[in-house]
Amino acid sequence: MTTVATATDLLAMGAAAKAASRKLAAATGPAKTRALELVADGIQAHAAEILIANAGDYATAKASGLSDAMLDRMELNERRLQGMADDVHTVAALPDPVGEFIEMKTLPNGLQVGRVRVPLGVIASIYESRPNVTTDIAALALKAGNAVILRGGKEALATNIALARVVQQACAQAGLPEGCVQYVDNPDRALVTELLEMKQYVDLLIPRGGADLIRFVAENATMAVVTGGIGVCHTYVDASADARMALDVVINAKTRRYTICNALDTLLVHRDIAPSYLPAIAAEFARHGVEMRCDDASAGIIAGAPLTDRPVVTPAAAGDWGQEFLALVAAVKVVDSLDAALDHIDRYGSGHSEAIITEDYTASQRFLREVDAAAVYVNASTQFTDGGQFGLGAEVGISTQKFHARGPMGLREITSYKWVVLGSGQTRPL
Repeated sequence: MTTVATATDLLAMGAAAKAASRKLAAATGPAKTRALELVADGIQAHAAEILIANAGDYATAKASGLSDAMLDRMELNERRLQGMADDVHTVAALPDPVGEFIEMKTLPNGLQVGRVRVPLGVIASIYESRPNVTTDIAALALKAGNAVILRGGKEALATNIALARVVQQACAQAGLPEGCVQYVDNPDRALVTELLEMKQYVDLLIPRGGADLIRFVAENATMAVVTGGIGVCHTYVDASADARMALDVVINAKTRRYTICNALDTLLVHRDIAPSYLPAIAAEFARHGVEMRCDDASAGIIAGAPLTDRPVVTPAAAGDWGQEFLALVAAVKVVDSLDAALDHIDRYGSGHSEAIITEDYTASQRFLREVDAAAVYVNASTQFTDGGQFGLGAEVGISTQKFHARGPMGLREITSYKWVVLGSGQTRPL
């Protein structure tokens, strides 16, 4: 692997990616699939060295005071590594989007006009913590015919280098062009700024990480950027909700993995169901170690309930509404109506994932229609917002913007199209 030490090295990497992208766009589907199968096999074959690298990264990051949420995101084990390999296998088995005709029609003058799906070109990604991003983005980019430049965080540097080496070896073995997958192995932050200015080589940049990283990239990138990943996720328990379902869904949405962007942050409860539901969910939160930051109404109901297991309850501060906690903390608020819940989500949501628990069809349809978010749920946990769970194989990111993609981004979201016009000598009249 070439060591990137200077901005000149980075420019050379960009030029190599651009050259590789032209060749990769013409690569056959079987060649790309073969490369991905070799990637998945390589993850398993090199599992021991990847886990050793990750253990070293984890120890260094923990000693440096990295947050528990970030530590959880970066830690690998045999189960997570197997999941990464499985995701690559899944992407390999997906239909190749390149060359797919989106539509074709014949005009009155006999011209056949349509659109065909093509790669974007070169994708760059700057990300933090999660080593699975290295293989997820590389796999999706390759399948869609894109070259990719990856720059992970310093906290998982050795892990990412080991994973990138597996990907590069697989590409070479499958005959894909040199430079189609490259990793920036120098953690110097100055190189991030340089990368953001490489519009001549990079067609799309995808940041994945905290709010500060995403904001910096969005404000400084010279190429197109897909932003997202900041998830302030609400679940609203409607007056007609099935109480057992509401307990199960909320506990899953908050506690299954609380360090991910689609975990529940704020629980909204209709006033009519609050006296029975809030004590029940408080007891469940207590058993799972979840702190509740409550408004006055919810705090009063919980304080007056005869609970054996009592959660930590603190008064909600203004900053708790609209906060992505990434911790075992949930803001809780009693609302008077569906309209009040919709207003709260509109004010404090981040456009990521929002859910309603209800047995009222009209309420569910209003929620689906009126909530402005990338993923909107009825009677299900927001933890499903994920490319793999949505049948995309994996994701390069979760977009909370509206152009050019929204929600989990899979193969089709990292392609473009071009118009194809087939004629038989037609000329346009004067």
